[in-house]
Amino acid sequence: MAKTGTTTQGLRAAIERSGYYPALVAEAVEAAVGGEPVASYLVHQETTFDANEVRRHVTVLVLTGTRFIVSHTDEQAADGASSPSPYATTSTESVKLERISSVVVSRVVANPESYTPGTLPREVVLTIGWGAVSRLDLEPAACGDPNCEADHGYTGSSTADDLSLRVSEAGDGPDSVRQTLAFAQALSEATVASTSAG
Repeated sequence: MAKTGTTTQGLRAAIERSGYYPALVAEAVEAAVGGEPVASYLVHQETTFDANEVRRHVTVLVLTGTRFIVSHTDEQAADGASSPSPYATTSTESVKLERISSVVVSRVVANPESYTPGTLPREVVLTIGWGAVSRLDLEPAACGDPNCEADHGYTGSSTADDLSLRVSEAGDGPDSVRQTLAFAQALSEATVASTSAG
């Protein structure tokens, strides 16, 4: 990485620990971060099973003083004609902090009736929106008259859904859950600070 601060070194070590094409992932993240100091990060590797294939991908989230950076790397199997050998695709997106419109943290806890503050959730879903992707859910509109046969059009809602990450204690370990919560808090605090500064 460009800087040698503790957080930047931790990011590099986390990318290497993931074991998922670390040189490729680190280079993409380093290019996106540039010379900015890293305030917080999250490295999430996920393995999925698709028919007869095992597919891996890694998502790296980085928070700097001015930007939120998303790097995503997927591996693809050889497909014969267009690519005779396996390959990986890496993409990065850099988002100004003031563009972050929502940071949603969903926590799943066991036995909520005996929950003790500070107990680690068994699962966390982090959803971040900045307006690049939205989901539109529509359904037929209706009125209160049960005998009405008029067409009332549609009603629905639009939800920012740019990035969603699910981390579980069972699948990813307690440290990943802790890191996800810490990153979500740092990003939430940074978006508040960027809004009040602007």
